Amino acid sequence: MTLTRRRVLRGISRGIGASVAMPLLDCMLNANGTALASGAPIPLRFGTWFWGCGMNPERWNPKATGAGYEITPELKPVERVRPQINVLSKFNVLLDGKSNFVHYSGNLGLRTGQAPAQAEQNELPTLDILIADAIGTSTRFRSLELTATGNPRHSYSRRSTSLVNPSEPSPLAFYTRLFGPDFQDPNAADFKPDPGVIVRRSVLSSVSEDRARVMNQVGAADRSRLDEYFTSVRQLEQQLELQLQKPPPAEACKIPEKPADGPIGQDIAVSLTNHKVMVELLAMALACNQTKVFNMVFSDSASSLTRAGTDMTHHSLTHEELIDPQLGYQPKATEFHMQALGAWATFVEVLAAVREGDGTLLDNCLVMAHSDTSFAKMHDVLGIPVMLAGKAGGRVKTGLHIAGNGEPITRIGLTLQQVMGLPVDRWGTGAMQTAKPLSELLA
Repeated sequence: MTLTRRRVLRGISRGIGASVAMPLLDCMLNANGTALASGAPIPLRFGTWFWGCGMNPERWNPKATGAGYEITPELKPVERVRPQINVLSKFNVLLDGKSNFVHYSGNLGLRTGQAPAQAEQNELPTLDILIADAIGTSTRFRSLELTATGNPRHSYSRRSTSLVNPSEPSPLAFYTRLFGPDFQDPNAADFKPDPGVIVRRSVLSSVSEDRARVMNQVGAADRSRLDEYFTSVRQLEQQLELQLQKPPPAEACKIPEKPADGPIGQDIAVSLTNHKVMVELLAMALACNQTKVFNMVFSDSASSLTRAGTDMTHHSLTHEELIDPQLGYQPKATEFHMQALGAWATFVEVLAAVREGDGTLLDNCLVMAHSDTSFAKMHDVLGIPVMLAGKAGGRVKTGLHIAGNGEPITRIGLTLQQVMGLPVDRWGTGAMQTAKPLSELLA
């Protein structure tokens, strides 16, 4: 049997013809590969918040640890949320002799526990995927990805190299996706499931015979890729299944107003505005139990943010701007970093402003903010800056600075997974494998 890019799986679903598209397989390419009122507990949520091009370590890393750490010059923007966050410094991505693929190795090393062997490739899922697999099956969206840059490709949530969750780049489109025709108000008195969902939910089952036939015709690599693909399709069907059930009440859920159709793009003023709108929408998506997992990108790893009056990006400045001999750092590049941290503080404040139960939405979240490098001019993956926000339902302490002193950054990822209830006692590969969670964080 010859497979082409136009090949689909066909079957019958409730008497109606159904088809499922195929992913791009090796065998379709050439040899070179070129062609809670119910009494249920308040849900825990997990998220990531990302900014690109790091910081200046000597101006960011506090010297003291614990609750009495000093606010350094580059932590000034987050001073207002200090009681609600933790600062984690001097944790390293260990490359195990592999190359440092700039703006990639640090990010994916932190998120997957493995330093990538090739640029733009990862063998393991990011930790948000692992957590979503465990807690994200009972909500309408398994996870939500969004970006303030206006570019949907700016996403660092991926199950593998080829299975990336694209980001939503527009506040208006994000609102429509969340609160458009498919939204079921959890506090509404009546409930009417969409009959179209009933037809769509069993499409994958309807093509099972054709699927088995194709699996027998392809090689091992393509079978693995198809298995990943069908797992993703099945997860989508599980989300559709949830739309046939009345959602549980959500006390904090209030449908927000529709945002204006404004500009999107990488001018930092536009990004700051859109970030604020999208965070407010995300907060209501969490409060309305639409998802338990999210990933927010403020700026991409090779930060392409710009500022009015200059044609240089943040990334360009980190390499080309001279270090001011009086200040000891690059003032223009550093200003982008400071604004990014201000946006992170805003993110924390928005979640903390939503009352939920006897606390706040933030109290029932665990959010990891991080960059891809420490000093971007050198593409350094040692001492990547990380911050945590939220108490994870009382499981995590806040207001602390914890210094890793060169230990693998996977200690953070292991701790996050354990706090979120995953049965994992070690995480990472090679030199980054660890069985030591951050006990200082645990309440």
